[in-house]
Amino acid sequence: MNDSALYHPPLMPHLLVEGLNRYNDEPCLFLGDKVASYREVREQTSQLVQALQSRGLHRGSRVAVISGNRPEVLSNIAAMQLAGCIGTPLHPLGSLDDHAYVLEAAEVDALVFDPSAFEEVAAALQARLPRLQLLSFGPSTQGEDYLALAATFTPQALVAPEVDPEDTASVNFTGGTTGRPKGVMSAYRTTAYMTQIQMAEWEFPEELRMLIATPLSHAAAAFFIPVLQKGGAFYVMQGFSPDAFFDMVEQHRITATMLVPVMLYFLLDSPRAASADMSSMETIFYGASPMSPARLREGIEKWGQVFYQFFGQSEAPMVIANMRKADHDLARPERLASCGRPSPWIHLALLDGEGNPVEPGEPGEICVRGPLLMKGYKDLPEQTAEAFAGGWLHTGDVGRLDEDGFLYIVDRTKDMIVSGGFNVFPREVEDVLATHEAVAQVVVVGVPDERWGEAVKAVVVLKPDARASDELTSALIRRVKDAKGSVQAPKSVDYVDAIPLTPVGKPDKKAVRASYWEGVDRGVG
Repeated sequence: MNDSALYHPPLMPHLLVEGLNRYNDEPCLFLGDKVASYREVREQTSQLVQALQSRGLHRGSRVAVISGNRPEVLSNIAAMQLAGCIGTPLHPLGSLDDHAYVLEAAEVDALVFDPSAFEEVAAALQARLPRLQLLSFGPSTQGEDYLALAATFTPQALVAPEVDPEDTASVNFTGGTTGRPKGVMSAYRTTAYMTQIQMAEWEFPEELRMLIATPLSHAAAAFFIPVLQKGGAFYVMQGFSPDAFFDMVEQHRITATMLVPVMLYFLLDSPRAASADMSSMETIFYGASPMSPARLREGIEKWGQVFYQFFGQSEAPMVIANMRKADHDLARPERLASCGRPSPWIHLALLDGEGNPVEPGEPGEICVRGPLLMKGYKDLPEQTAEAFAGGWLHTGDVGRLDEDGFLYIVDRTKDMIVSGGFNVFPREVEDVLATHEAVAQVVVVGVPDERWGEAVKAVVVLKPDARASDELTSALIRRVKDAKGSVQAPKSVDYVDAIPLTPVGKPDKKAVRASYWEGVDRGVG
């Protein structure tokens, strides 16, 4: 460490050590029928750190993780941070080809895996990358039993590694909705700054019982420090279903959770939504993809002003903007389409194609600056330079600010439809269609059209009690026409049982769009 360390802030490893040392016998993690105290998580973390180090995995080593929701995942997240490893989570729903691509692109040294679900995946990945070291959460025919190895070590006091704020802490791969996934390199300063903003801005309950319904390997990292700092506990679902969710809320008097919009739609459409006791729930954090304002209104009418929205992306995670619970106001329904106010801890500008600020009220690309930003894309200098053009991070999202400073995401720049020379933003059309009582989910894409180049098509999942008909199609098209004009109105509507999702639970517009452009010379996005 050099003299500049005089001004270094505490980083995630320091915050983890401080948080895990704060409490002893208070519960930290509920999963299935197991409860782990702070002391137990702390001691297992120490043993796992020593296990990693004994296998040559230390500061700068690259370690990937693929696992279902099991207790060791949490301790391992902490252990990798304290060993100084660069982490890369693999999504449990990803394909073998995607995983192999990520491991190769991130130059991963070791894979930690859950043998109950991913033994064959681990074997197949090692066959493709023979130098890959395998560590298993328990006995396995593949690799080494990581937990048995850890058990041979005596727990020691936790110590943060000597890392610089600019060192790479993780390489997370983007969802790939706009092409091959890119490896986003986050520095230690990135996650520390994100956490500071969360602690300053986010509305966490005083008694924090946090229900994790998404993969622990992904969601827990973002909530780890706030939960520890508040002496809270994680309550982890091993698989998401509306019934299991409502059961856990009732049984444990859950006070907070984090959900992606599609999960909220499943909860709202469940028969249990009307009868489940949600009175303990103080904050439902939601984000990761656009939320239908009509469905959000349903949620507020059912459960009150408990919703808190966050907006960010892998390149600038989670805290670019947030909408507080009080701003989810049914007296201001237009605001439900917003993602709240930009964080005061981040520089944000709406820029045009030449990099100039747009006029007030006009749409422009959301661009940001500040310590929250990634270091760049791994081994992709051209894409990194493009992302940082003009000294801003270009998010690829088009937004506008209203007179009260609320930010509205108009759409992804790459999702825009050009029909007959006019720009159509699918998000705006989706929000209108979602107000119809028959619509559960909807995505809008551009499809080939000889006359217009692209035509607007709506792909709709109906609510359980609704039926497709010509009358419904006409009503949906007319609704958009009345609200937005004929250019924005869908030329056709397709009804489907489900909309494909990316591995991180976002509607996969790329897959929807591709099904209509197959065999056409000119593709879109």
